[in-house]
Amino acid sequence: MRRIQYVPIGLVHSPYTEPEGMPIQPVGAVGVAGSVEIFPEYREGLADLDGFSHLYLLYHFHRVGPCRLTVKPFLDAAPHGVFSTRSPPRPNPIGISVVRLVRISGCRLDVEGIDVVDGTPCSTSNRSSPRSTIAPRTGSGGSREGMRQ
Repeated sequence: MRRIQYVPIGLVHSPYTEPEGMPIQPVGAVGVAGSVEIFPEYREGLADLDGFSHLYLLYHFHRVGPCRLTVKPFLDAAPHGVFSTRSPPRPNPIGISVVRLVRISGCRLDVEGIDVVDGTPCSTSNRSSPRSTIAPRTGSGGSREGMRQ
């Protein structure tokens, strides 16, 4: 199979300089202000984004260690397969967060609800709308209380 390669379109800026102390889910970052600096060569792609309230941010976990296929998630003592968790050390260390778009100023997207380390490379930003969200309710992987994160 061919190798897949992406280049960042910008950088995420947040108050979190270290992963420790950072919210582990967007729900823990309600109201936390941040921004996404889009590199100038991608500015044209921001056209028409200002009418949307929320964005999906896809980013690269640039400070995560090597891949682990079995992990112990935060708030859970039992080991689980990495694909049943949101644990960052995975084969393709890609993260996703939904943030509220506050404003666009040139190449800067001001956002709220950021749960990403400052300086994280942003792979893409897509608008979110109710008509495109297909999973209003999701399962928690059974009755394992610790997996509900």
